[in-house]
Amino acid sequence: MTECVLREIEALEQMTVGRLRERYAAVFAEPARSNNRQWLLRRVAWRLQANAEGDLSERARARARELARDADSRVRPPRETPVREAPRTASTRLAPPRDARLPMPGTVLARTFKGIEHRVAVLPEGFEHDGRTYRSLSAVAHAISGSHWNGFLFFGLTKPRKGATA
Repeated sequence: MTECVLREIEALEQMTVGRLRERYAAVFAEPARSNNRQWLLRRVAWRLQANAEGDLSERARARARELARDADSRVRPPRETPVREAPRTASTRLAPPRDARLPMPGTVLARTFKGIEHRVAVLPEGFEHDGRTYRSLSAVAHAISGSHWNGFLFFGLTKPRKGATA
């Protein structure tokens, strides 16, 4: 590398991002799309060296084209094309994952509340108590107690946290 190019590269290291963007526009004949100082510094330094020493050989260019053709390296779509979601159909919707704290469907949970034993059947899609179906254990606990409860705590499926009163 010539002494002149080396001094130019050293001068780049002292430049602000704004000055690097200006230098990028001068050597590449197009505005920079990045504000990343390190990226700008490396790209401008590379171009200065390429201009002074000569660009890539035709063999290196061919290999780069071959690698670019084989690699699916684009992380983001181009800005010009809007990203479109696939249309939602019944087959593309996923069921929400089942809570691991819930027992298997068919299990019967029993809880004595104010001297009365309450039995709740676990269904594939909800809970059944006294002939009614509920979407959550908390809804069943509310129907039984008349106040808001965490359903898992009410039926003893989780333990209360330390310091909490049940």
